[in-house]
Amino acid sequence: MNVQIRTKDITLHDQLRSHIEAAVDAFSKYGLDITTVNVNIEAQKKDVNVEFDIHVAHAQPVVINQSDAVLDAAIDLAVDRATTALRRLHEKMTSKQATSVRELEPLDV
Repeated sequence: MNVQIRTKDITLHDQLRSHIEAAVDAFSKYGLDITTVNVNIEAQKKDVNVEFDIHVAHAQPVVINQSDAVLDAAIDLAVDRATTALRRLHEKMTSKQATSVRELEPLDV
């Protein structure tokens, strides 16, 4: 999994960087084939915008945007929303694979 953290007009301390990396590593527990995670953090006039762009193989990318006045809160809310989205995607992908070969009935021709 390739992780890229980019900031614009803001300095990211080592503690926040390690917090983001630990949260991204926790995304692997869903068993999805996550190829790339791009994290963009940008300071705006009054808020901080955090964007997670998560690329999953054989699925559409998951994009999460979160704005808040406090950087820590924006990161935590974005991580929670990304976790929820990945969990839903995992449930959707596993429910499609519910039919096995043994459950299929032979056709009478």
